[in-house]
Amino acid sequence: MRAKGKWINSPYAYALGMFAMMVPSQAFSSFYSYFYVEKLGLGIGLATLARMVFLIWDAVNNPLFGYWSDRTHTRYGRRRPWVFGAMPLFMLCFVLLFSPPDGLAERGLFSWFLIMLVLFEAVATVLWVNYGALFPELFRGDRLRAKASAIQQGYQVAALLVGTALTPLIFTAVGFSKMAILYAGVFAVFMFLCMMSVREQGETGEGEPLRLLAAFRETLRNTKFWVFNIANSFAQTVNGLVSSIIPFYAKYVLGIPEASVSILLASVFVSVIPMVFLWYWIIRSMDGVRAWRLSLIAYGLSVIPLWFGHNLASGLLAGIVFGFGLAGFLVTPALVGGRIIDEDAAKTGLRREGIYTAVSGFITRSSGLISALAFFVVGLIFGYESGERPGPEPALAFQCLISVVPLCLLLISVIISYTIKFDFRENHTEGSRGSHE
Repeated sequence: MRAKGKWINSPYAYALGMFAMMVPSQAFSSFYSYFYVEKLGLGIGLATLARMVFLIWDAVNNPLFGYWSDRTHTRYGRRRPWVFGAMPLFMLCFVLLFSPPDGLAERGLFSWFLIMLVLFEAVATVLWVNYGALFPELFRGDRLRAKASAIQQGYQVAALLVGTALTPLIFTAVGFSKMAILYAGVFAVFMFLCMMSVREQGETGEGEPLRLLAAFRETLRNTKFWVFNIANSFAQTVNGLVSSIIPFYAKYVLGIPEASVSILLASVFVSVIPMVFLWYWIIRSMDGVRAWRLSLIAYGLSVIPLWFGHNLASGLLAGIVFGFGLAGFLVTPALVGGRIIDEDAAKTGLRREGIYTAVSGFITRSSGLISALAFFVVGLIFGYESGERPGPEPALAFQCLISVVPLCLLLISVIISYTIKFDFRENHTEGSRGSHE
């Protein structure tokens, strides 16, 4: 039952949390390597080692935090106490990550980086798991979820613009430490507003909470969940791959200066904001599974124009088309993911958004490995080693990485999405509609 008041459990208020977390998270993911390796002189081998340690830690903590969240019972809800508790720790770790003590030798710098990276990512996981677990509980039914997802992704794109376009201007003017303090403040304000608007429904289910191994076993048995997330992991690879290749694409394919790269990135992210609402209009009367599959197909088609870019104008046009495909993928997965959790609740008598959100996040994070492998293989084929040794055909290499490889990955994603029948049984949840694909 929705609480009274337009602000309470409003999709617009809930989406403030996405903006709050994405601004520092995007600044972190885009510039932490640059800060430690380029600015502070940490060896790239040590930086890579720290990242590997984090990935092992992440494999353990992500599902555990989801499991613990599902078993939390307080008068303030299951997810809100975790978020409020993690907020000051997230702010502190983010600031400290970009504020290492002066005069550290390389070993000391590595130790600081490793410790802060592990702590920051652990606290960030608590936030992402619990914030994400609120979505299927607060918004029931395909139409409401489509609207909430569109609004949320609009806020996310705005945060991506801030985290990527404004961050270099800020740290150039005031330094990395003050930039981190500023973004921590932005996070605190918007996350507080988001959480004060949330009223959890308290429907944890009538059954006894599953123990840890039983919870994992039940999740592993859910074929729809695995097919859905494996398909999404290939599509998620495209998100990271294209954004990381754009600077190379601009240099070698479009032949434009570095100063114009921000314009090219803006053509993608700015276009996504209205496109998410266009997607909401397209899919509002559609079944959630059909909408998700349509978005994967559209995403695949949207990378084709990137092959034909040859200057700034054609690159901008291709970027806008790509933005349409990206917007569809940002909006539609929440519809299917929510139905999978609803069906699990009907089957087990428990609402386990936490563990499903956590395991889903872990699967999609594997997309980074696919992206790295694609870069290595294509570079090997075309002889690209570095900017100093670009090989005989660098333009063709990056055309393939930004268009051909994403097209192949999305084709795999579409095929996987059709490997099983997503036939959701009715669970009598308010606002729910059956999916029969």
